[in-house]
Amino acid sequence: MVYRRLGSSGLQVSALGLGGWHTFGSQVENATTLACMEQGHDCGINYFDTAEIAAGGQSEVAMGRVIRMLGWNRNDIVISTKLNWGGPINYGLSRKHIIEGLRASLKRLDLRYVDIIYAHRPDRLISMEEVVRAFNYVIETKGWAVYWGTSEWRADEIAEACGIAKQLGLIAPVVHAEQPFCNILNRKRVGGQFQRPYSRFGLGLTTYGPLKSGLLGGKYNDFPDAPAPVIRFANSDDEFDSYMTDNYGNKAWREDSEKIWKLMAVADKIGIPHSELTLAWALKKPNVSSIITGASKPEQVRANVNALRSLDRLTPAIMAEIDEIVG
Repeated sequence: MVYRRLGSSGLQVSALGLGGWHTFGSQVENATTLACMEQGHDCGINYFDTAEIAAGGQSEVAMGRVIRMLGWNRNDIVISTKLNWGGPINYGLSRKHIIEGLRASLKRLDLRYVDIIYAHRPDRLISMEEVVRAFNYVIETKGWAVYWGTSEWRADEIAEACGIAKQLGLIAPVVHAEQPFCNILNRKRVGGQFQRPYSRFGLGLTTYGPLKSGLLGGKYNDFPDAPAPVIRFANSDDEFDSYMTDNYGNKAWREDSEKIWKLMAVADKIGIPHSELTLAWALKKPNVSSIITGASKPEQVRANVNALRSLDRLTPAIMAEIDEIVG
């Protein structure tokens, strides 16, 4: 395993993290959650990510249970969760929800603190000063988190939060972690919008969606028009899975599929599995501290970690070839 500092902070995270958004606490049994997390830990993964909204909070419950069962040394692992949606009345990034939401997450995780608490989305109805003050409170006063970061925020919003924190002498998102959706087909935001925050604030990225729900691994290439019954979201009523089903086979999907066939040819040329190509590409991007991967079986965890051995095969010439394919 390779370990990297999270932005300009002193926190070291594994280059590959493991998250349980659509699997742990929902689509897989507790025994599978345990097997996947144990496999990840055995492979050197120390960063585990979840969210209050994941599986209606059950992802936090399932992952917290595994941490207890396996008796991991708390000093050796990095745990993050995310706040925004909450309940029907108290949600978003109000001071109340940041305090009550984090308290509830810690109860589900059965932990005294998390290492990183993310603002899962920006809340443009709340003043940025209230957001910054609330995160400062749960870190500095309550000790419920060590760092805070952002997820899917714009660069100007990150700059505003950092500026307010500096002005008021409060804790900025010093983890300097933005958690954006990023993969070989969806990379413009990470490659463009965040260029200035990288240098100005020491922004580090913990990206998610590296395989785009399996699309970039060629999982759906044999089913161009509709997902096969064995595919996860074919018979699911989950909101995200329904979105994937509704967009399956449309124009954008077909355009992506054409690029994926070409990327698979590149992977074959350099002798690595298709999924390793996309993961290795993401790992080589500057300012990426960790990539949050998912898994529904321990073999997938091992396969994802194997991407680290392919980094040297992605030479400048191969990276240029990939850029030419995806545009």
